[in-house]
Amino acid sequence: MNNKEYEMIKIENVLERLAKSKFRTSFHLKDKDLDYIDKKGLDIINNHARDFIYKRLSPAVIPNDGKQTPTKNHPVFIAQHATATCCRKCLYKWHKIGMNKELSNEEQDYILKVIMTWIEREMKS
Repeated sequence: MNNKEYEMIKIENVLERLAKSKFRTSFHLKDKDLDYIDKKGLDIINNHARDFIYKRLSPAVIPNDGKQTPTKNHPVFIAQHATATCCRKCLYKWHKIGMNKELSNEEQDYILKVIMTWIEREMKS
């Protein structure tokens, strides 16, 4: 099994665990979110997600951790709450990504894939 296959299995496993959380499954994309994705395209949404991850999750110290991700106004924000990639505490609890250290490029890429996998599934449902 190569790294990409392993990563997809890891993502599938975490999404299965998240599907058992009443809180996490309460988040869904609304029509306005889907329209925004259609208008912008997935490449732009992917770029937005990468930027949000870098600016809001990557630093080793986040003064407002737990409050840095809104719960509305962008499909990526909704996805972050649905996938527990909204703050460092949730990243640690659900994804076992350590706190108090800058996120590596690999960790940022993993988070991006989790978010985009969830968004793509929401678009199909």
